[in-house]
Amino acid sequence: MASLISKKWNIAPAPTPDVAAELGGYSSIVARALAQRGLTTRAAAEVFLAGEAAGSTDPLLLTGVPETVERLGRALARREKIAVYGDYDVDGVTATALLVQVLTALGGDVRPYIPHREDEGYGLNHEALNTLAGEGVGMVVTVDCGIRSLAEADTARALGLDLVITDHHVPGDEIPAAFAVINPKQAGDAYPEKMLAGVGIAYKLAQALVRAGGGKGNGAAGGDGNAAIKASDVLDLVALGSVADLAPLAGENRLLVRQGLQVMNRPPDKLRREGLRAMYLSAGIKPGKLDAGTIGFVLGPRLNAAGRLESALDAYELMTTTDLYRAGQLAQQLEVQNRERQALTRETHQRARALAVTNQTDSHLLFAAHRDFRHGIVGLAASRLTEEFYRPSIVARIEDDAVRGSCRSIREFHITNALDECRDLLMKHGGHAAAAGFTVAPANLAELENRLRAIAARELAGLDLRPTVHIDSAARFAELTPALAAELARFEPCGFGNPAPVLATRGARVRGLRTMGSEGAHLRLNLIQDGVALDAIGFGLGAWAQRIDVGSVVDLAYTFEIDEWNGERRLQMKLRDLRLSE
Repeated sequence: MASLISKKWNIAPAPTPDVAAELGGYSSIVARALAQRGLTTRAAAEVFLAGEAAGSTDPLLLTGVPETVERLGRALARREKIAVYGDYDVDGVTATALLVQVLTALGGDVRPYIPHREDEGYGLNHEALNTLAGEGVGMVVTVDCGIRSLAEADTARALGLDLVITDHHVPGDEIPAAFAVINPKQAGDAYPEKMLAGVGIAYKLAQALVRAGGGKGNGAAGGDGNAAIKASDVLDLVALGSVADLAPLAGENRLLVRQGLQVMNRPPDKLRREGLRAMYLSAGIKPGKLDAGTIGFVLGPRLNAAGRLESALDAYELMTTTDLYRAGQLAQQLEVQNRERQALTRETHQRARALAVTNQTDSHLLFAAHRDFRHGIVGLAASRLTEEFYRPSIVARIEDDAVRGSCRSIREFHITNALDECRDLLMKHGGHAAAAGFTVAPANLAELENRLRAIAARELAGLDLRPTVHIDSAARFAELTPALAAELARFEPCGFGNPAPVLATRGARVRGLRTMGSEGAHLRLNLIQDGVALDAIGFGLGAWAQRIDVGSVVDLAYTFEIDEWNGERRLQMKLRDLRLSE
């Protein structure tokens, strides 16, 4: 199996005449990008570009929210002990921090519980519930987990715990018998936004609780009024968790992330979260310049590093501490752990690659399991395999009593549905279309691998399995103006589910080139077409320096933006792909 994959270019068709007329107030390039996102009317385009949500955002539409608000209100009034039970990734940590922060501000006796990845694994577990009950906790609210915890819900009931499950993962055939279950993906739920992250659902519950009074105050989390806690106090957490967990940046998610980025981009002296201020310093981030990419590639990995290598409680503490000195300590600790995580990921990726590719030349699915792999790293290694080979990939750690695996997939293959077909072999599993996890008995590992390979072969046979660059519009350099860059900037925040508009230019001539970064991994070009010269940067495209030279004529797929560096503003293309012109 080759590791270097050429990409397919899919240039979107022009809008129909009716749509083009409806979007006539925008440039042709912007109109095509809007149409590709299903925004075919002027009204829909304006809602999108303004960063608004098209449907209702009333949290009471979520099944389980009204009774949960009432029950939490009683718990607050009676000073019952409440536990917020989270997960060890960024989504789970931010959701835990958010709900603890809100309940504490409303006068609650609340504590966080985040399981240890190595010792406890993902999600609810019986021992933790017994521990919480023994400490006098009367109510447990999960965030980012629990939707498939049927037996654990029964344990909670037997212990006298009122269990509320808030989760965004795909439900199984049966919903846990908890006090309440809040998940917009469950059957019959009326909430229009189905793709909220775990932290987004925690925010909706907090919003409903605060609006109802929650024991004190009269409202918040939708409009910053005079309440015990305001929306702006927690929207930074919503943005962090939503982007890091790859929640689609469309609909209400886009609105929440946009608002959260506004909070995160405040001047340093206006930032209320000491942990963010410390992370900006340790990672070299300038407030005012943060976007979804900064969260996804800089902040998210650092917060995740804690739960991958040690305890996610360090990331939780960083997001909640009010001590400037402690925040600095924790930020530096996460910086060190992130570097260790990067080294371990490279090592695990290479070992998993060797295991997965050997004797699997034509496989539709990559599978690697070993005792030396670490729980916190297997998902990252699987991601790298999928990125490298464009195949669904599974990397697992083998232990004496269980094998725990992490899965990453491609657009053409729903990995959680595949695991559902193997549920009779599995002890536990769950996830999304593109990412999932499972626990299986060692005796069933070989059969699981064989079945998943067969399912992948059935679903993917005959398909052109190459990553696709989806291009919104062709463009000439003469069309790449500051005005166009400003229009395209209105599509932000961009990321998963709302990709930045991609343009394509054919027949540009190379005037200059050089490599950048460690081992020449990146490429910088100066290009000219029709007398217009522009700069381009291609991250991860440094190998092209061996294939092109000054004078080469190339085709480009790229995003277009205004780059700011040392106080200077200039137009720049960020390359997605590169080809020699035919």
